[in-house]
Amino acid sequence: MDFYWNGNTNRNNMGRQRMYSPVYGVITQIQDMRMGSSRNSGCTKLITLETEDGNPVNFVVSPSTYILDQVTFYESQPVVMFYDPMAPMPLIYPPQYRAVVAGENVPDVNVTAGYFDRNLLNADGSLRLNLSPQTVVVTSNNQNYTGNPGGRDLVVVYQETTRSIPAQTTPVKVVVLCGCGS
Repeated sequence: MDFYWNGNTNRNNMGRQRMYSPVYGVITQIQDMRMGSSRNSGCTKLITLETEDGNPVNFVVSPSTYILDQVTFYESQPVVMFYDPMAPMPLIYPPQYRAVVAGENVPDVNVTAGYFDRNLLNADGSLRLNLSPQTVVVTSNNQNYTGNPGGRDLVVVYQETTRSIPAQTTPVKVVVLCGCGS
């Protein structure tokens, strides 16, 4: 599964630009991350990846992280994790980011995450969605989404695009990230 950052930006309530950036890698370690009281123990994971260029990166995967297809992560699994580069983060090595979207990296499947306007064009104008009756459109908790998913942050699963400008695709699945700053 190839994940692409599409240069998406979205204005949140504070007016700043937000974009999701991907990190590809293989999971080398998964551990519980303590977040305050013991009742929260086990709910948040610290996942270490070895990136394609051999560097370690830590991701905080919390209950608010959208996990594509609700996969269960394991060591040695190829994955991609999206983060918001404008979000606060500690200045440490290896870098540590909060995962917004995460999923398994599967061949022949493309995924992009970010803001799409009301016409279903991504923020940098490089990809337009053409929904069909076969396109599954759901919320992040897998409930059917009715209406136009445009004007929101989306996770889009697709296989092929046209070679036009902008590229066009009929997605297999669109996940509307309701409540994630949309």
